[in-house]
Amino acid sequence: MKHIYQQGSDLTAPVLVLFHGTGGTEQDLLPLAQAISPTSSVLSVRGNVLENGMPRFFRRLSEGIFDEEDLIFRTKEVYDFLDAAAVEHGFDRCNVVAIGYSNGANIAGSLLFHYPDALRAAILHHPMVPRRGLQLPDLTNTPVFIGAGKNDPICSPEESEELERLLSDAGSDVHVHWENSGHQLTRSEVFAAAEWLKGISF
Repeated sequence: MKHIYQQGSDLTAPVLVLFHGTGGTEQDLLPLAQAISPTSSVLSVRGNVLENGMPRFFRRLSEGIFDEEDLIFRTKEVYDFLDAAAVEHGFDRCNVVAIGYSNGANIAGSLLFHYPDALRAAILHHPMVPRRGLQLPDLTNTPVFIGAGKNDPICSPEESEELERLLSDAGSDVHVHWENSGHQLTRSEVFAAAEWLKGISF
């Protein structure tokens, strides 16, 4: 997968894996990584799917309706890529924290839904529930931050609450940060994610 790797100044800090939103690239969330954990190494990934020329991490059938078969395939693709990237770039595969926005948050959430050891923690900005009717793996040691907008037209508050319940039921310690805004990523939400990550022991 097309990506950027930047080695950080603190090799014990979590490695941040960045997943952009629809139409983004591996460049988009680099400032976000700097704001959330400036000493971390960063692996920023570009989605392999194109929708009208816009990069995404998996196909959708329409707005809010995921192509589930493609989602499962692409989730494994990302999981395998992380394994290979850890070898290629020499980072600790067990110390990976995902930061995703919108479609990128959905692929990160899908990693949590399908693989017990995919991530050490996750910061999901405006995610949806990736799949329903699935038995989630044990996420007891995988804390999750969800950034949500009370007026988000794409990801409703009910969707955020449902995702929180599903992750919590799987054992994850979930923190939901609410903004009085829509689907956009706000500075205060990023600050809240940074503060949350500081409280996680690695």
